[in-house]
Amino acid sequence: MSLTGDLANLIRSKPIADDDLAATASFVLDALACGLAGRHSAQGEILLDWYRSEPSGAERRAFLFGSLVHVLEMDDLHRESVTHPGCVVVPAAWSLAARSGIAGRAFLTAVLQGYEAVCRVGNAVGPAHYKVWHNTATCGPFGAAFASAALEGLSHEQTVWALGNAGTQSCGLWQFLEEGAMSKHLHAGRAAEAGLLAAELAARGFTGPSRILEGRKGFFAAACPDASPKRVLATPEGPWQLRLTSIKPWPSCRHTHPTVAAALELHGRLAVADIAKIHIETYQAALDLCDTPTPASQYEAKFSLQHCAAVALADGAVTLGSFDAIARRRLAGLMAKTSVAACPELSAVYPDQWGARLILTTHQGETLAAHCPVCKGDPEAPLVAADMRAKAAMLLEFAGLPDAAAQRLIEAVLSLPTGARLPDIDALYV
Repeated sequence: MSLTGDLANLIRSKPIADDDLAATASFVLDALACGLAGRHSAQGEILLDWYRSEPSGAERRAFLFGSLVHVLEMDDLHRESVTHPGCVVVPAAWSLAARSGIAGRAFLTAVLQGYEAVCRVGNAVGPAHYKVWHNTATCGPFGAAFASAALEGLSHEQTVWALGNAGTQSCGLWQFLEEGAMSKHLHAGRAAEAGLLAAELAARGFTGPSRILEGRKGFFAAACPDASPKRVLATPEGPWQLRLTSIKPWPSCRHTHPTVAAALELHGRLAVADIAKIHIETYQAALDLCDTPTPASQYEAKFSLQHCAAVALADGAVTLGSFDAIARRRLAGLMAKTSVAACPELSAVYPDQWGARLILTTHQGETLAAHCPVCKGDPEAPLVAADMRAKAAMLLEFAGLPDAAAQRLIEAVLSLPTGARLPDIDALYV
């Protein structure tokens, strides 16, 4: 038996409760709203222009949908695997289910299982992988493939083939971040497309390597120098990985969120003019990606601890409009007062906890501090149903939907556990 075979058995034997499917519907709503809102961006306009040149096929649709979900940096995040499962699994499953007319509960089951696959593989890749490779891009195809295999009704052997061919398509490098390029969205779309394609080919007898993870020339050997393969199958009796996934309340890299939460806690306790120094302590991985003292673009600002702290301190809110050129110029003075450092204590508990400490110093030498070990939206502090609806409504308003249409879409998605069919969204994102 191979590791992918064992993973398939683990996932398919895991019991599913009604509240698991209800939670899955909320994550689907989040991904869908992020994708529709993502159309209204420079990246989204390019992607839509490309899609409209030849709009055909579930794979092409999954690529577009996955790319759009990831554009605004508001899609979900699984901490242990450091993956964004929703932007990969939901688009692949939605594209296939919509084409086949598959009912809501079967669709939600496939999504839940797809999350499990991407997160369990991601849990095992090790921290060295993340320094060069984008985990969502490399682990995502496994989740898209498993969800698609479930919807296609593939046998165990065919599912292993699909996972094998998903893994052989794993790719996605962080170099884009150093240059402010748009590649991150390509990563999500390609992962969704790759997994769906792998499952569709497996359904037709196209074989794939069963030992794609642990093989001598497999994924772990090629790209994961400190992989921990045993984590793929760890704690099979634990909660579904979807239930351990965070929902983002703010439209920036999740590594900035502990800092944002700490800054929001301190907002209003000092006048901005009284702040002489801002010091951020967080875990090393956050600095590796988000130590950006002078962001030159909207996207770089979303990956800037300095900018995110400044906007939260100054405005008391972080919104879709918090990262434009006007905001960057307005907050340049605060960013210039900001220093960052890796905290050994916070680094030691990452990725189980993503934390930050913010320390403000006044011109008189007084200090104020806030420590955020857990963020709003994490499993320990989840967004409640009203929060989820409000976030979706905000994103759908940004997407240009009238309020009545947005509310109908929200209700339709949240009704999927009752067996409802997927709402038609083609006219909304095509």
